[in-house]
Amino acid sequence: MGERDGRTGRSDDAAAPTLLVAGTASHVGKSTVAAGLCRHLADRGLSVAPYKAQNMSNNARAVPSTTGEGWGEIGVSQYVQARAARTPATTDCNPVLLKPRGDGESQLVLDGEAVDHYAAGEYYDEHWGDARTAAVEAHRRLAAEHDLIVAEGAGAAAEPNLAHRDLANVETARFADAQIVLVADIERGGVFASVVGTLELLPDDLRERVAGIVVTKFRGDPELLADGIDWLEERTGVPVLGVLPYDDPGLPEEDSVALPDTGERHVLGADDGVSPEQSVTVAVPRLPRVSNATDVEPLARVPGVRVAWVPLGASLTDADAVVLPGTKNTVDDLLACREAGLPDALAAFDGPVVGLCGGYQLLGQRLLGADVEGTGDVEAVDGVGLLPVRTTFSPEKRVEAVERELSATEDAGHPLAGATGTVAGYEIHMGDSRLADGVDSESVKRPLGPESVAFDGVLGTYLHGLFENRTAREAFVARTFAAAGVDRPTEAADEHDPYEAAAALVADNLDLSPLELPETGGEVVQR
Repeated sequence: MGERDGRTGRSDDAAAPTLLVAGTASHVGKSTVAAGLCRHLADRGLSVAPYKAQNMSNNARAVPSTTGEGWGEIGVSQYVQARAARTPATTDCNPVLLKPRGDGESQLVLDGEAVDHYAAGEYYDEHWGDARTAAVEAHRRLAAEHDLIVAEGAGAAAEPNLAHRDLANVETARFADAQIVLVADIERGGVFASVVGTLELLPDDLRERVAGIVVTKFRGDPELLADGIDWLEERTGVPVLGVLPYDDPGLPEEDSVALPDTGERHVLGADDGVSPEQSVTVAVPRLPRVSNATDVEPLARVPGVRVAWVPLGASLTDADAVVLPGTKNTVDDLLACREAGLPDALAAFDGPVVGLCGGYQLLGQRLLGADVEGTGDVEAVDGVGLLPVRTTFSPEKRVEAVERELSATEDAGHPLAGATGTVAGYEIHMGDSRLADGVDSESVKRPLGPESVAFDGVLGTYLHGLFENRTAREAFVARTFAAAGVDRPTEAADEHDPYEAAAALVADNLDLSPLELPETGGEVVQR
């Protein structure tokens, strides 16, 4: 190995170049652009790897650990981008993950392994150096194995108060010697000011690295922007690579920013052309600290299924099924559910109910070790009481990709009635759920292995990704239509590929010639 540069952390040895997709703000489309670039450049014959030095999200996936044995967790966007790049996702793709749990604290995950919960000041004062080291080493390993790294920044690239500790933008650009593509969202308005302002506020060495600008989420005729694009290029000296139309390719969301506020209702899947009379509604209570919200997205892609994110206090009378999603803080979210009256609404609901991970824990009779999971000092909390289990929390965390044999009961009230076969997914959770004392084990079913419970029309499981499995999804959808007394519409074949759609968005609208990219390394895929 060559000598290491103490300022950048980069070695003298040749390594894959890095393209950093940074943004003028949060939620401007960085993840979509990065995923589209991963697939498009992989199709051009390059070995591409995604990377995000530091992510803050409660949407995570279990992937093989690079630095240890077994599995670790990374942000869902880097998992998605790895699939787009057609390369296996590992913990190197997102070496630092912060998972907010409320009260100003986040769980720090380094190289896929949970360390502890810290307030922001404690993380930056005492642990940020370790995080930077992990980020540098993960990038070094990826750069040694691939032709190109497509890195994603976080939030806004130019935040003067954070520049000295901005791991995902400033530090990545420096230690990776990266070219920067700056992404700006025109739908928000003020796109020209946001680009110029960002470039003005970037540190001088980063400003020199900006190789192109991408304008996203444009509705209308791009020719109407021509004069503005010319002005922007003349004003900044940076080429505009292109303007992306407002077109959601359907990739899983990176975090809960795209979800409604806790007091609002938001419906997915209503634009599928199926009439309301032929449709069913799956209500998803909007937990304040929701995690892995992407678990319900596959349901919304089924014709005739509406997935409605609803406030905790909303009535369930217009719902045909309920799914309780995961949560980063089961205890505090349970208390919020109680305050809003959700347990009573669930007790009165007579359709199928599924609890996923934290949602499963909420549905049980009791939570023990609550002071480990929650932000308060209460040791035990009563659950919703729809499942005969109790969950005990400890600092130990389980992260693992799993397969389960689905052995659903034929009972017509079972949420997965009649389904059999193997389903795959992943588990990321603290807490161990077991049958409560005095419960007859013969009275409950274990349709998804020993850590699942089905009882009286309610299913609880730790399996994230359950509805990505066609067998489980079809069984749940069929049960929901049957419970609603609605004839299910004929389902058209779903030929939409979100990864190809993201690649086409990039290939059809961006000119990448101003960027310095490696020569293609293999057979080019023709679109």
